[in-house]
Amino acid sequence: MIIRIVRMSFRPDSEKEFVDFFNANKEKIRAFPGCTRVELLKDVRNPGVYSTYSHWDSEEDLENYRHSELFKGVWGRTKTFFTDKPSAHSYEIVE
Repeated sequence: MIIRIVRMSFRPDSEKEFVDFFNANKEKIRAFPGCTRVELLKDVRNPGVYSTYSHWDSEEDLENYRHSELFKGVWGRTKTFFTDKPSAHSYEIVE
């Protein structure tokens, strides 16, 4: 299993629009083959900072999503709201 965390910073005027956009697409992402979980987290100390937290059956499944039309549409719109470069990290459970 792969855990993917993507940390993003948003303009104050775009936060609600981003959250609404995420909510409109989260079930499509969850339904993508290999995705078993996707959540949106809000940083408690940094306004405008959110992270997506997702579980994937394999790195191949994550890569298939990252090359999909769904991802291109979601990411293409999401990045228009950024104030800073996002950071993305993939993890696997050790124990």
